Amino acid sequence: MVTTESNNNKLIKIKDLKLYFNVQQGEVQAVDGVDFELENNSSVVILGESGCGKSSLAKAILRLLPRNAGKYEGEVWFGGQDVMKLDDEAFRRNVRWVGMSMVPQAALNSLNPVLRIGDQVSEPVIVHHGLKKDEAWRMARKMFRHVGVPDDFLIRYPFELSGGMRQRAAIAMALVTLPNLIILDEPTSALDLLTQANIFNVLKRLKDEFGISYILITHDIATSSELAQNVAVMYAGQMVEVSDAKRFFAKPLHPYSQKLMASVPRLHGDAELEFIKGTPPSLLNPPTGCRFKSRCHKRFEKCDEEPPVFNRDGIKVRCWLYEENV
Repeated sequence: MVTTESNNNKLIKIKDLKLYFNVQQGEVQAVDGVDFELENNSSVVILGESGCGKSSLAKAILRLLPRNAGKYEGEVWFGGQDVMKLDDEAFRRNVRWVGMSMVPQAALNSLNPVLRIGDQVSEPVIVHHGLKKDEAWRMARKMFRHVGVPDDFLIRYPFELSGGMRQRAAIAMALVTLPNLIILDEPTSALDLLTQANIFNVLKRLKDEFGISYILITHDIATSSELAQNVAVMYAGQMVEVSDAKRFFAKPLHPYSQKLMASVPRLHGDAELEFIKGTPPSLLNPPTGCRFKSRCHKRFEKCDEEPPVFNRDGIKVRCWLYEENV
């Protein structure tokens, strides 16, 4: 587990992070100058439409880069050091699955179908902590209890588990090395509503028990509010708004955030549901100026210029509407 400097409560701080992919048509600017930070024992929910760069951001933080990765630069301060300066072996040995781990999308696809669940959950502590197999299985059994899975599931294979149980097994695997940070990439997208609620209850309990911080990546605004302490909104590879959850869900500032919230059904009130016209821009050749301008209901002349990030009462928002509030 990475130890954070005592005089700095920031667990992770990301500055100008970029990850581009090389394709036949050119460069896909999947993550383009992202900045945000997260404190110890806290959580941030990253919202946005499919294709906006959320999963690519997770890969960039954990350095899980595909073969066609191109430009990859910026700063990722974790536990008091810029881990972007580490070579690949040092990062694998000291950061990935030691200080930070991940619960990927589609748990069944991330589990090896021919290995028992117990072997897969125990593997990280064998590799990173040097435990013997018996000790590693005891640790895996302990983590299974924490996530609410019976011990006898350790000897089963992934296809023998339900979707909810496979997701819990994936959470146990991410948790087994006791990291400071877990990145959750759409952890409940393929589950029914009741199972989703159960998984989020497990995550909230684990956060309190172990002091873990979460980065939750999702496009499901309704369920994300269960875990959110902070909210970051991505659009076309950029962060367009970063706020604490209470203020965001009450009054989002960026026009894109406002439209996202207006598309969510509410139990109280008779407001008509809205939708966002058009489609997100291609990340092969993003438009100049504000990337949301072609779909924005508040567009004006200055939107053709690239907006900086403005700070309004502690909320960061990338929109020219808030220039006067600097």
